[in-house]
Amino acid sequence: MSETDHGVERRTPPAPSGPIPLRPTRRRVLAAGAGAAALLGVAGRARAATAAEATLPAAAAPEPVVPEPGPAGPAPYASYWFPDSLPAGTPGPGTVWRSLSRWSPEDDPDLAHNTATVPLAQRFTPVPANRTARAGQARIASLVSFAPTAGNPAQGSPTADYYALTHWAYIDELVFWGGSAGEGIVLAPNAPVVDAAHRNGVRVLGNVFLPPVAYGGDLRWTRDLVRRDRLGRFPIAEQLVRVARTYGFDGWFVNAETDGGDSALATRMREFLRTLRAAGEPHGLRITWYDAMNSTGRVGWQGALNALNQEFYEDRAGKVADTMFVDFRWTPDTLAASGALADRLGRSRHELWAAVDTESRGWDADVRWDAIVPRSGDHVVSYGFYRPEWTRNHLTDRSPGAFHHADDRFWTGESLDPARPAVEASWRAPATAVADRSTVAGLPFACSFNTGHGLRWYENGEVTSDTPWNHLGLQDRLPGRRWVVDTAGTRPSVTLDFADAWRGGSSLLVSGSLTAPVAVGLHSTRLPLTRGSVVELVHATGPVPVTVEVGVATREPSAPGDPVPYTWLRTGSTGAAGAAGAVGWRTARAALAPLAGRTAYALAVRITAPGSTAVAWRLGALSVHDGARTRRPAPPVAPAVDAAARQDGRAWLRLSWRAAGSGPGGRPRHYEVHRVLPDGGRRFLGGTCGTALYLPGVARAGRERAAVFEVRAVDELYAVSSPARTTLPWEP
Repeated sequence: MSETDHGVERRTPPAPSGPIPLRPTRRRVLAAGAGAAALLGVAGRARAATAAEATLPAAAAPEPVVPEPGPAGPAPYASYWFPDSLPAGTPGPGTVWRSLSRWSPEDDPDLAHNTATVPLAQRFTPVPANRTARAGQARIASLVSFAPTAGNPAQGSPTADYYALTHWAYIDELVFWGGSAGEGIVLAPNAPVVDAAHRNGVRVLGNVFLPPVAYGGDLRWTRDLVRRDRLGRFPIAEQLVRVARTYGFDGWFVNAETDGGDSALATRMREFLRTLRAAGEPHGLRITWYDAMNSTGRVGWQGALNALNQEFYEDRAGKVADTMFVDFRWTPDTLAASGALADRLGRSRHELWAAVDTESRGWDADVRWDAIVPRSGDHVVSYGFYRPEWTRNHLTDRSPGAFHHADDRFWTGESLDPARPAVEASWRAPATAVADRSTVAGLPFACSFNTGHGLRWYENGEVTSDTPWNHLGLQDRLPGRRWVVDTAGTRPSVTLDFADAWRGGSSLLVSGSLTAPVAVGLHSTRLPLTRGSVVELVHATGPVPVTVEVGVATREPSAPGDPVPYTWLRTGSTGAAGAAGAVGWRTARAALAPLAGRTAYALAVRITAPGSTAVAWRLGALSVHDGARTRRPAPPVAPAVDAAARQDGRAWLRLSWRAAGSGPGGRPRHYEVHRVLPDGGRRFLGGTCGTALYLPGVARAGRERAAVFEVRAVDELYAVSSPARTTLPWEP
């Protein structure tokens, strides 16, 4: 693999003359047999590319998010380290060099901001939406760079321009990609990514990247990683397990591309991996090995699982790594041989991720799909997507709506309907091959169609902050199949829309002429129904009244691709949902008592408009629960300002609190922080699944003596607790 910086211009870099503050944040496939190259940016601004890549088109990629100007110090960032030894010289601007060997939770000032709290949800696999997707075969690993290594905000940032991944239903494992010789080469995922992934049952791995020597890599970092202490232990393996357990993620992707080793170093690496996996396995941690170093200790990408790299995956004593990422140099023959070798080893061939480079061309990538997921016959191995955030990075218009349209096409295909996949010449969308999965298996369940970023923040249909934002931890469990639409008439547009919302930053919008009733599939579920179960919708009809029905399927389709057998229930009389907002939000309810004792396998809505009328119908929230909810969740305890910096009538501060006790709906889904203004108004500042939040650039309101902050717990049905308050005095 090779890397480039964000927004590269293409030129051949000079040969480096020692460690420099470099930031590799983008990778490319080199031609077979070409030497490795890592394309590194100086302080996030250099522009470079290798001669071997000169013929490949560059993909436009984002600049790092620049924090709002203010006093240095309070802002927390995602963690990154070197194993032990640090580079020579001094780090570049905004970079802090740290040694993992000296890390401890007790001394980590950003720990509360970087700790994920959402447990890994269990998943189930519904009957696939089409006849080509196969359950129990190919899966997907996704290597994603959400931001540069240094300066990656721990808890979101004030911009909607973010890779807000939502198609978790097709992903098995996400790697928090990054690392560079000038910043750090061991990366821990930030909490919002882990919390969103876990809510959808997806594991997240941190990244250990040992870069090529030609671009700052140093073999001493490999030796530091696999060093034994005097008792024969691997201290860095112990630290990696400690970090993953403390921060709440699921293991490590190990990528050893620093050349110059020997067979003794390869043996030490294998022993290190075995120790790392054995130490992490009791805690549910996993290891993925990248096909680079081989048994000689040299770097030699095989594009296969074979005799030269098998010992890092499975040796005579058993499993060494849980999965393996097969380098881009694979061919149909080497993948077939790799799958056959996995079979002989007693391992699943679908534990092998065949690298698919989507960084530059996305769905126009030239991929020999039949070597991975043939249309006929069993899948050979699994997908290994490299940099699917192309769906955002290649856009000129990077608004949330434009991004999600592109992302839906990437995962679902050109038809934008997984039940009716288009036959595409060059792109085999995941939804056409891989069975989707879901975690919606218990009550209460609610979804406000919040994608984890937006142009504003809405509560009960009203704007409580007009600042763009992103925070994946606030994302809902969204429908996995986007979008299955059934109608005898013209298919309307079905999108996640950011112009209005009931709660969060987005809503589901159905727009266009309805010449016949339109049914939109929503969530695949396993919800046990009782006599007290109800389903509620918060929706807005727009200028044209529509009839709304709720679909509940109490059995699955008999075969893949068959229609879901919904029972359609008319919603009761609608009433105001609360604040009317700009679009007139209303609540509709249907009792599920007639289905008591059965299981809901899927949910849908069906809308009917008079005549061939153009509609703009929004669904702002969907919930299923037992009976009326009148009790609010327990409030958080003892909020406090832990640190603050003030400048020119503004403050940058760290806020923390103790977790709310378990209320009637269990542990809080997340917490929300508001500013109380002198006139009594409230402004949303941010939210998190943890118990600490960084607030940048809070402006003094007039001559107020202190800024007042309220923290509330939010439960699974989005009921909010009473507030817990704290203040920040302003200097005279």
